Amino acid sequence: MAMDKPLAWGDGRSAKARGHRPDVDEAELLRLEAEYCSHGDTVHYTNPPKLFTDCRGSYMYDAQGREFLDLQMWYSAVNFGYKNQRLANAVRRQLDTLPQVASQYLHREKIELAAIIARDAERKFGAKGRVHFNVGGSQAVEDSLKLVRNFKGGKSLMFAFEGGYHGRTLGASAITSSYRYRRRYGHFGDRAMFIPFPYHLRGPKGMTKEEYGHHCVKEFARLFESEYYGLWDPKSQQCEYAAFYIETIQGTGGYVIPPKNFFVELKKVLDRYGVLLVVDEIQMGVYRTGKLWSIEHFGVKPDVIVFGKAITNGLNPLSGIWAREELINPEVFPVGSTHSTFNANPMGTGVALETMRMLQETDYERSVMAKGAHFLAGLEDLKRRYKCIGEVDGLGMALRMEICEPTDSFTPSKRIVDLMVDEALKGDIEVGGRKYGVVLDIGGYYKNVVTLAPSLDMSFAEIDLAIKLLDRLLHRVGK
Repeated sequence: MAMDKPLAWGDGRSAKARGHRPDVDEAELLRLEAEYCSHGDTVHYTNPPKLFTDCRGSYMYDAQGREFLDLQMWYSAVNFGYKNQRLANAVRRQLDTLPQVASQYLHREKIELAAIIARDAERKFGAKGRVHFNVGGSQAVEDSLKLVRNFKGGKSLMFAFEGGYHGRTLGASAITSSYRYRRRYGHFGDRAMFIPFPYHLRGPKGMTKEEYGHHCVKEFARLFESEYYGLWDPKSQQCEYAAFYIETIQGTGGYVIPPKNFFVELKKVLDRYGVLLVVDEIQMGVYRTGKLWSIEHFGVKPDVIVFGKAITNGLNPLSGIWAREELINPEVFPVGSTHSTFNANPMGTGVALETMRMLQETDYERSVMAKGAHFLAGLEDLKRRYKCIGEVDGLGMALRMEICEPTDSFTPSKRIVDLMVDEALKGDIEVGGRKYGVVLDIGGYYKNVVTLAPSLDMSFAEIDLAIKLLDRLLHRVGK
């Protein structure tokens, strides 16, 4: 099939061909940004902020033509590499045929995409359902909140996890555990009850990962034992909470991967008390973990799936929800229940449809699991050699490296992580006679976790390069 072939260790082009832009006056652009751009949706991790001018495959390029291996791929939005030829061609075809149409009308791409997603879910989860589209991840979360509250008779209370992230719109921030996203604005409705996630490294000592997962479920189930715990009425057999919002693997929380028994046991509790399970797959979906949806690894059937990001490889905003038929059929969730002008835009649905076709034609499950295992083996070798690495873990190509103080390999070290980010963006790390930079993303409860979400089309040679670059970085800052 016609896909971009991953380029190993860069593409061999000259600095000028790779993106050297002598016409770019970085100082002037940064001056204009400081004066005229809102910083409300910008995180300036470095000073001055990094400015890129080109991208291809697994690499970003700055105005000087320096090459940066990207290990976060736009927060896992570009799962299939920058400038993926097949998906870029889909954008061009859509642009030349039907790039715009009002959402009150139908177009083929929306219908076929919804059918593919719904049929796949029915085959995997044994439940007929429907798909509703929107633009961004937070907007899809908002739609899911409407869907759940409507189905549950207006109940506005939700469970969510400590460390969970579901967006920063007013509704989504109420189920996101970080208070800083709500502090200035409050929120509509009620804040979620945040339940501990089985973060084994930071959990009680003396338990295996599976034992800690069971312990967390047992502590949650205890809340239903008496009406005086404040959420269950045994006389009416009603729970005050409508749904539990989960990330199967925590994203912003630091790519924390739970034990295999955890969600099976949790779902039994939710089913017993009539609480819906809403799975946020915005960051971990679309084969990041080696499955279309990360929840497939854990043997439970969701009531709602929220998706976005990589469904279009970051080429056009599109998100959506899949929900079981009884929650979303037109009699329950009728015309006009929610709306966005661009909700099922043909540019987004067109490239997403091509993404789904590509996934059907390619064994990403096998390749992602093999590449992820190779990458994790490299991280484990780094952990053996550097005391500042407290833990490494991964599922598919969602990997984590928790950075700690080398004195005990446990105390979280944001200090070292910040140094890693600064050094990585200098673009001066030498491997094999060439100089590289590295694009990293940081997460975790203590902002001390390097979260790795490389391109799923990354070659094994590029994985080896990534390990060498991380080795050089850790040698600089981690001792």
